[in-house]
Amino acid sequence: MNNSTYQLDDFALTLPISQTARVTAQQFANQQPNLEKAEQVRLNTLAVWVVNDYLQMMDIPTDLQASDSWNPIVRLCGDVADLELPSIGRLECRPVHLHQEICFIPPETWEERVGYLIVQFDESLEEARLLGFIPSVATQTVPLAQLQPLEAFIDRIWELRQSPANSLVNLSQWFAGIFETGWETIESLWNVPELMPNYAFRSVETLELDTLKQPESITKRAKVIDLGIQIHNQPVMLIVEISPEKDRQTSIHLQLHATGNQIYLPPGVHLTVIDSSGAIFLDAQSRKSDNYIQLQFRGEPTEQFSVRVALDNTSITEYFRI
Repeated sequence: MNNSTYQLDDFALTLPISQTARVTAQQFANQQPNLEKAEQVRLNTLAVWVVNDYLQMMDIPTDLQASDSWNPIVRLCGDVADLELPSIGRLECRPVHLHQEICFIPPETWEERVGYLIVQFDESLEEARLLGFIPSVATQTVPLAQLQPLEAFIDRIWELRQSPANSLVNLSQWFAGIFETGWETIESLWNVPELMPNYAFRSVETLELDTLKQPESITKRAKVIDLGIQIHNQPVMLIVEISPEKDRQTSIHLQLHATGNQIYLPPGVHLTVIDSSGAIFLDAQSRKSDNYIQLQFRGEPTEQFSVRVALDNTSITEYFRI
């Protein structure tokens, strides 16, 4: 046994793999076109599941359903083993075999990750070992001897919970006229022909007039949300309206609109507000004939939350700070 293995043994953590995890991994594997792809998906799924169990033990919120690794289309088309950590970002959970000394990191996972946790499996697939952590990568291979211990990983996660790696939308700066890239005026987006809503009862001119009538204290911006595979071949539009309250709180009004030739949102689209602990705070779901859905709440200064737009197994999350 070489020195690097001794070092890994010093801080590796062994966890059992549940029967439910193995059944789920097999179900995902059965959906793949060949044996090689099936084995890749099986191990990726088990790695994500084990890390999810570990983070739940550590009281760190996770969201399996929002992860690309739980999306059947992304699983089929890519090599991903990500786990969504609400208000933090995506953690990549890469599997390795028992005697491997190098972990392969696909280039498609080099961006939009808060780190990489390496999970080792033996042939029985009855237990797994969390070997260690690396915060970022720029090559397809990472020697296991370079991994940092799990204590460093936990420190990193708690640091990110205070200041998420994802680009936070700073709502307090909106009052000063400072807006993040991608957040545009409603008028500018609805003047794009393919985005202009085809509402029979409410024209863009009427919406522009409503905006002009609003008090100066109200600030409103919109962003086009594309769920990768667009909802009915058409993106949706998330509108965020904020206004100051007397008690230093901020009133926040969210709307999710259909765009283009889609008069209605498809049934089952969720607009969800998630608090800084990862718990669902508010949720709205579109019905058969909804042009839009909306949520309204108030928040304290510096408070963080996230907004998730989801349909079936596909979702996008935006992160905000008041």
